[in-house]
Amino acid sequence: MTTSDGTDIFYGAIPVFRGFGSLMDPALYTPLPDDWAVGVADIVESTKAIANQRYKAVNMAGAAVIAAVTNALDGREFPFVFGGDGASFAVSPADLSHAREALAATAAWVSADLDLMMRVALVPVRDIRAQGLDIKVARFGPSSNLSYAMFSGGGLGWADAAMKRGEFAVPPAKPGTQPDLSGLSCRFEEIPSSRGLILSVLVVPAKGADPRAFRKVIEDVIKLVEQSPDAGRPVPPDGPPLRWPPAGVEYEARAARGGPLLKRRTVVLAVTLWAYVVMRFGIKVGKFVPKNYVRQVVENSDFRKYDDGLRMILDCTVELERALTEILEKAASSKVVRYGLHRQDAAMMTCFAPSVMRSDHVHFIDGARGGYASAASALKAMAA
Repeated sequence: MTTSDGTDIFYGAIPVFRGFGSLMDPALYTPLPDDWAVGVADIVESTKAIANQRYKAVNMAGAAVIAAVTNALDGREFPFVFGGDGASFAVSPADLSHAREALAATAAWVSADLDLMMRVALVPVRDIRAQGLDIKVARFGPSSNLSYAMFSGGGLGWADAAMKRGEFAVPPAKPGTQPDLSGLSCRFEEIPSSRGLILSVLVVPAKGADPRAFRKVIEDVIKLVEQSPDAGRPVPPDGPPLRWPPAGVEYEARAARGGPLLKRRTVVLAVTLWAYVVMRFGIKVGKFVPKNYVRQVVENSDFRKYDDGLRMILDCTVELERALTEILEKAASSKVVRYGLHRQDAAMMTCFAPSVMRSDHVHFIDGARGGYASAASALKAMAA
């Protein structure tokens, strides 16, 4: 489905749904076209990096994939999902070569500037369907400002596993290649829990599970969470803490283009100081109103999603954690789900805001002490 200039309009034509509780409704999901491809990326040995307290770098690497592909596609809308220590997305045939170059460049940058190893792959949708699986996409709108993709059908999980087997690999670009990471930043400080703890939640179907039983468990979990104040959102109403210099200044400098690293650090320090003063004192600059921007940051925060499994970062009470664990333990004992939970005292935010004058800036949320990657490790331990 393309326009007269060849631009694909498949994803943009999918209606946006608002109530997160309805995300398991199959009618919301549309199969990806056969000629599309799925991109997957993750950090090798992310558990080791987390043990070395490098989770901010791990998060930056995952968000960099989305930033690089978005910029390579000139900001065209495409479905993507942030996974903490990686990311997944889908692109049309017309955008495939641009996505491949962006992935290769990002893998090279992650190695050189973050000292991490990222594996990346592009998997044809046809190859996924040849396995008897499917890959479908829906669009969830956490606010009126933007939407995030949700994936179902089992195909995304298979693509991720294929990447880890070394299939469909995209080789890194030559050393020194710099992706366009314009708009990628991590200027906000860690967000401490206000309700007791930050809980990373990952729930996937058990092998051979009845889809109806799995859907019921996910719906029960979401219903329980949404009974809590503000649906467990880990971002406070007045936005995340902001200080200067920001903890992420080094990562933002390494993501920037233009000259030696020392020069980039100096520029980032100057820009972030200006931004801090504007935000701290609520100074209106032209059409930019700090109070409106902070409200959008809160509304746009990506703290829950579905990509062949439920992922959530929740600010919750100990009582809510116990209730969630009880539901999941019962479902796991019935061979309906596999799950992983990880407790920590704070959340963190990584931002992609190509323009602060637009309302569709995205803000990826993860736990600050292991997050999704640690929840995934707990899930794997359950399966062992």
